[in-house]
Amino acid sequence: MPSEYELPYLGGRLMSTQVSALLIKELKEGAFSAAERLPSEVELAERLGVSRTVIRDALSDLEREGFIERVRGIGTVINREIVGLKHRLDLKLEYNELIRDAGYRPGVDSISLRVEPADEELAEILQIDSGASAIVCEKRLLASGTPVIYSVDYLPKALLEGMNYTDIDWSMPVFDILDRYCGLTVVTSIAKLRATNADPLIRSRLEAAEGDALIMLDEIGFCKLSRPVMRSFEFYTDFFDFTLLRKKF
Repeated sequence: MPSEYELPYLGGRLMSTQVSALLIKELKEGAFSAAERLPSEVELAERLGVSRTVIRDALSDLEREGFIERVRGIGTVINREIVGLKHRLDLKLEYNELIRDAGYRPGVDSISLRVEPADEELAEILQIDSGASAIVCEKRLLASGTPVIYSVDYLPKALLEGMNYTDIDWSMPVFDILDRYCGLTVVTSIAKLRATNADPLIRSRLEAAEGDALIMLDEIGFCKLSRPVMRSFEFYTDFFDFTLLRKKF
């Protein structure tokens, strides 16, 4: 049976991850937005044109993230409270998705690119030689024209060997750049979270009022085999009211 859905483009990411992304969208605003339960694995596999193994893996992802609960004898129950949560800090959402999920139009401006030698700290984090070239991309993210995020991304320049980094569309999320141009998929991120005043330039770019603290995420992204491929500093205004889902099992 042909698929009823077009799976979202996620580059080299696992098919189950693509199915998970599609099912979350359907839970929020699509075919299952008013449902109490999901169809069986067999029916979902037929609808999406994928194997039951892919569906099973995707449902495991959704259950781990709290969207559903699989109960023997009842089926796959949708947790509407969890589906309705906004700005979940425990999920890794790219900027555009985060802004769009809040009901605003995403945009990017003030993109700045440079190459600089990695200091000892960055070299240790990215497992490159001290002094090796790193690409630094700074940009401001907008929600319907309002500045809400300022990001500073560091990538080893060697990852883009043979390419002119200035030809790349750096308005794209850094994860998509790594996927599309380097063939690398970030599968794990470690992020440290803290409140900060940030430096005057970042505060001015975000139009932060005097006395307002920003939330900063210091994030390291790893591809397969625990290889670090990026470091990012992300500064968030109080535009976002983040939620953290904590499970006891």
